[in-house]
Amino acid sequence: MTLTGHPLLPVAWSVLERAIQQRRRVRLGYNGRDRLVCPHALGWKNGRVVALVYQCDGMTSEGPIATSPRQRWRSLFLDDIEHAGMASGVWQSADNYSLDTILMDTVVVAVNPK
Repeated sequence: MTLTGHPLLPVAWSVLERAIQQRRRVRLGYNGRDRLVCPHALGWKNGRVVALVYQCDGMTSEGPIATSPRQRWRSLFLDDIEHAGMASGVWQSADNYSLDTILMDTVVVAVNPK
């Protein structure tokens, strides 16, 4: 299912959805911090549009990203994304990604871990 172009979705949705489908990296601004992420899922949580991303570079709200790949997962509310665009480089994930562990009320699109 695709919702790109739906009038009620934040602009970042189409960039993140395309990145999920093509397994591409995205550079975005989130709460004043520049981040390089690999989106894995889009959907809703508590009535807000949310993305599950694997952060591979940039700053988090606590500072630099974790050294452990298993701790680089972030849930980002799309209405807090200031800008988003496709980025070059190798798409990344971690071995603890699973469709069963996506913490969203509704998942619309997600990377198949296989």
